[in-house]
Amino acid sequence: MQQDHIIFDLIKKERTRQESGLELIASENFVSQQVLDAMGTVLTNKYAEGLPGKRYYGGCEVVDEIETLAIDRIRELFGAEWANVQPHSGAQANAAVMLALLKPGDKILGFDLSHGGHLTHGSPVNFSGKLYQPAFYGVDKNTGRIDWDEVGRIAAREKPKLIICGASAYSRDWNYKQLREIADTNQALLMADIAHPAGFIARKILEDPLKYCHVVTTTTHKTLRGPRGGLIMMGKDFENPFGLKTPKGKIRMMSSLLDSGVFPGTQGGPLEHVIAAKAVAFQEALSDDFLKYIRQVQKNARKMAEQFMKKGYKIISDGTDNHLMLIDLRSRDLNGKQAEDALIRADITINKNMVPFDDKSPFVTSGMRLGTAAVTTRGLLEDDMIKIVELIDQVLSNIDREGLILDVKKEVNDWMSQYPLFK
Repeated sequence: MQQDHIIFDLIKKERTRQESGLELIASENFVSQQVLDAMGTVLTNKYAEGLPGKRYYGGCEVVDEIETLAIDRIRELFGAEWANVQPHSGAQANAAVMLALLKPGDKILGFDLSHGGHLTHGSPVNFSGKLYQPAFYGVDKNTGRIDWDEVGRIAAREKPKLIICGASAYSRDWNYKQLREIADTNQALLMADIAHPAGFIARKILEDPLKYCHVVTTTTHKTLRGPRGGLIMMGKDFENPFGLKTPKGKIRMMSSLLDSGVFPGTQGGPLEHVIAAKAVAFQEALSDDFLKYIRQVQKNARKMAEQFMKKGYKIISDGTDNHLMLIDLRSRDLNGKQAEDALIRADITINKNMVPFDDKSPFVTSGMRLGTAAVTTRGLLEDDMIKIVELIDQVLSNIDREGLILDVKKEVNDWMSQYPLFK
């Protein structure tokens, strides 16, 4: 069979792009060679609907072992009682949870997308906002932080069936204990979507939602540094919380409901090659090397935020507890699209992002979001964050000077040539 040179040339081109630039998109990271190797295997050939030991196809004895290993490793990593590793993404995990635990039209209370939340937490353009009745909480205009007492007041007024905590652009830790008290007071289920801070939570650097939330979802990339995918976990299996029943009225444990929300509820065959790569990443995350890495991610983020603020940039909430920061560019007379486009020309990859109380459209935005997970994987340390901020500031202060931007690009390319993706 003739090799598809067009596609493989494009893959080579993308690898060069990743190796040459500074990757500061908060939701991206670089996997290890063995995670990459596990994804590109014959496991992609196998259909395996169902669960280990309960499949709808024959010949699943090997993938049963692989998926069981992935489950065992993630339970050890997070201290979870139960896990489903099949969701194809974090969005799929959230969809499965809602399908399992809610009825169409039920009210959900989520973190406002324009304040740093996620599409799947009730956005009107997403299934979560179309199938369910969304209400929202946000950040305080002065502090940029969530007021947990205000969340309680909103929950008391809205009476949601499900409260969702978690974000895609919020740089502070979460008060899961108080959120659970709010949920219990209002007889609501509590779900934490920890897609961004999962690596910190796994290694006990940030607060643990498994102690308080009925269910926890996450992606497996970002700060977990695994393949692109999702999973669902529980710290305790619940029987019939707040009158939760199946459509037939039979009481079931929540784990069984959640399993059915994944398959047959929202997905068909699991991606066993990706599940194998997840298992590899979970084992890596249990290592001392990963603990050192994730601590460095936090140190780098704090240093980066500190340097931006020294240069007069407005960081929402005035700092960060995790790997990311959201920067309001209005005081610099810039918008997010201008910043993203200029920095891409310098091989510095960030994403434009709405900020709380934004006055621009989602296609323009008033801010940018940055994260340190990927550059920390490359081996960069706190002093390197000072240099990154200096380079970014040079570009954003001179977005019409193409020659200067090309000089920054060359400096970035020469610098990153010293930090290979795979050692």
